[in-house]
Amino acid sequence: MQLEPATDIPVRLSVNGEKRELTVEARRSLADVLRRELGLTGTRVGCETGVCGTCTVLADGDPIRSCLTLAASADGTSVETVESLAAGGRLSALQKALADHFGLQCGFCTPGFLMLATALVRAGGPPDRERIREHLAANLCRCTGYTPIVDAVESVLRDAA
Repeated sequence: MQLEPATDIPVRLSVNGEKRELTVEARRSLADVLRRELGLTGTRVGCETGVCGTCTVLADGDPIRSCLTLAASADGTSVETVESLAAGGRLSALQKALADHFGLQCGFCTPGFLMLATALVRAGGPPDRERIREHLAANLCRCTGYTPIVDAVESVLRDAA
């Protein structure tokens, strides 16, 4: 049995507010395209099985695992990566809160947490710790013990209320 070569597919995306047109191999993940084709290396790749959450980006405002999402299936979507959060060289409220609450250690998981928390803050609602924990449970951290991260997100939700 001989395998067919991978097919190239045209993909149109809005990435961090910028329209992009690419031709990608059908089998390439969105994470790979973001990192290698677009140079957006803030999106981390950890487990490549969708378990760790470090590759989380927002697609049309919803958190997705970019390591499990084929770039071709993201055609026509608006993708936001962690690079979109700091505007004009200034940290977003979530980025600042993570630093202020010591929610950063090695930083590998941080982009995934920031994107999950961004979706949560945009959805609004009360700064309920259980709700925050449930939402952030989709991302793994081996360094902080989660409490500082929850504290940071809670402070931003409280300030937004």
